[in-house]
Amino acid sequence: MKIATWNVNSIKARLPRVLEYLGEAGPDVILLQETKSTDETFPSLEIEDLGYNVAIHGQKTYNGVAILSKRPIEDTMAGLPGDETDEQARYLEATVDGVRVATIYLPNGNPIDSEKFPYKLGWMNRLIERARGLLEAEECFVLGGDYNVCPRDEDCFDPQGFSDDALCQPESRNRFRALLNLGLTEAYRALHPSVIAYTYWDYQRGAWQKDNGVRIDHLLLSPRAADRLVGCEIDRGPRGKPKASDHTPIWCELSEAV
Repeated sequence: MKIATWNVNSIKARLPRVLEYLGEAGPDVILLQETKSTDETFPSLEIEDLGYNVAIHGQKTYNGVAILSKRPIEDTMAGLPGDETDEQARYLEATVDGVRVATIYLPNGNPIDSEKFPYKLGWMNRLIERARGLLEAEECFVLGGDYNVCPRDEDCFDPQGFSDDALCQPESRNRFRALLNLGLTEAYRALHPSVIAYTYWDYQRGAWQKDNGVRIDHLLLSPRAADRLVGCEIDRGPRGKPKASDHTPIWCELSEAV
């Protein structure tokens, strides 16, 4: 099972690129973030024409997440538990062929001297609790998405320049590490422990051309999923296309369950 994650930065603006990627790469499941679309305006028909089922948790203009799958999507859950007042569409969970998947658009948190940073940290605390619950239920699961966290300095082209950025704060990194310490596996680092690679490049200052990027899109696997991990790569191709998202897909492949 090939599971990809991609922050598309507006499904409407990026639809030709998304349809192109689905047709060429053909992931079994793709987790989308920042769709910036309501459920009603999401381009389900165009995607379904390529053989994908669609689950959506949308929001007008901001945020928005979706799960696309060639296989049936079952038992969906929209929204991250733990705060009934949180109306931001940043989390969607479902089961596909026995694997629980979640698409995650974790808050950016900038500027760190505003209310946005405590919101980010609180959201991460809730994610840790959700992951703990899934582990206690012995689920086989993959938590994929835009985490807005550079786990290490090596995951940022300019660590000093990002020293005041929420992506690289010790509090953000500590919570990301707390997820891993529950027993989760970060798929890319498990197979590429020392490779310098990025998943996001700003539109400004020639960042893509200079490879001035950060690695903030991640796939975290439960022990049962990690046992089936056979591949994980960052697909840089879509970022170099016209009218591209500022993120590029990252995917992992799980062997079939025995």
